[in-house]
Amino acid sequence: MKEPKVALAHEFLSQYGGAEKTLEAMAEIFTDSPIYTAKYDPKHLPEIITEREIICPKGILNKVTEKLFFLFRMPTIFESFDFRDFDIIVSSGTTWNKGILTKPDQMHVTYIHTPPRFLYKYSQETTKWEKPIFKPIYSYLVNFLRLWDYTAAQRPDYIVTNSETTKKRIKKFYGRDARVIHPPVELDFKVEDTMKKAEVPYFLAIGRLSKYKNFELLIQTFNKIKYPLVIIGTGIEEEKLKSMAGENIVFKGRVSDEEKHSIIENCLGLINPVVDEDFGIVPVEAMAHGKPVLAHRSGGHLETIVDGETGLFFEKDSVDSLSQKLIEFEQMIKSKKFDKEKIKEHSQKYSKERFKKEFEDFVREKWEEHKKQNA
Repeated sequence: MKEPKVALAHEFLSQYGGAEKTLEAMAEIFTDSPIYTAKYDPKHLPEIITEREIICPKGILNKVTEKLFFLFRMPTIFESFDFRDFDIIVSSGTTWNKGILTKPDQMHVTYIHTPPRFLYKYSQETTKWEKPIFKPIYSYLVNFLRLWDYTAAQRPDYIVTNSETTKKRIKKFYGRDARVIHPPVELDFKVEDTMKKAEVPYFLAIGRLSKYKNFELLIQTFNKIKYPLVIIGTGIEEEKLKSMAGENIVFKGRVSDEEKHSIIENCLGLINPVVDEDFGIVPVEAMAHGKPVLAHRSGGHLETIVDGETGLFFEKDSVDSLSQKLIEFEQMIKSKKFDKEKIKEHSQKYSKERFKKEFEDFVREKWEEHKKQNA
């Protein structure tokens, strides 16, 4: 039987986060597929992506695609990509990839990490566009793009998403059903032998230093409680957060995967303060080390963390709520209330191999159905 020709598409290939790790796993399934994207910067990307044929806009457009005033150009980028030579298009992203245009005999499966936060009033990377000087054009642009986003969401043949939380958002905003296939988490990690065990036990937080990741709440809480905290990550809020932080808080910036896993291995536990997290890969990475997680009781956390067994939840998005639970969390860790091996075992259900099997099976099953419907 002739194998279908598959193309991959991903919104922005300029960093190596959870969305890019999902694309990496897709590339391991569809080994000969080119990758279409609106922005490409290979600096932090793995070879399985950079060695592919990459199709993206050239020149200045590739440098400005993530600027707000150029958002009106984004729909046309993905609508203009030519997929006529492919049977199946597999796309990954939040917004623009949904708008891909296909013929009736082609099949488009899109993996939506979340409906775009900036269109549906979820917390996002920055609030600078809410300043009075920008509000008129921002409001107009968002209303226009929200209409486009709904229309584009009707185009894919099938939608896959990362959690029950985002599945509900997709149903609410698009009226579409989605299959939940949890994203891949790298559970086979290396720990640097050169890393010394910390003299002072510390808690850990990992993520982009941006508004919606809620690091401001985290720093305010640790300033109050004075527990040692290590933060891994960079972002647009970095200087502001550093200026707020007390001497008990250390910023590590960008680190290698090996160093990251070493820091996780030596920490007391992970704190993830994000409210309405889409899924949350970082908590699962910590659990793969047998480390408990303290997180806000919302979003994807409710699917990955077992309260009292693999971690704890704090209830309110406030310093008082987080402080109270942090003290309880620290006492449970010191009293050895969390079973390291059980936490590790729990994390295994989110492996990359599990994702690859589930996703490939889904695509092949739907392709067989699609061919029959279009015979």
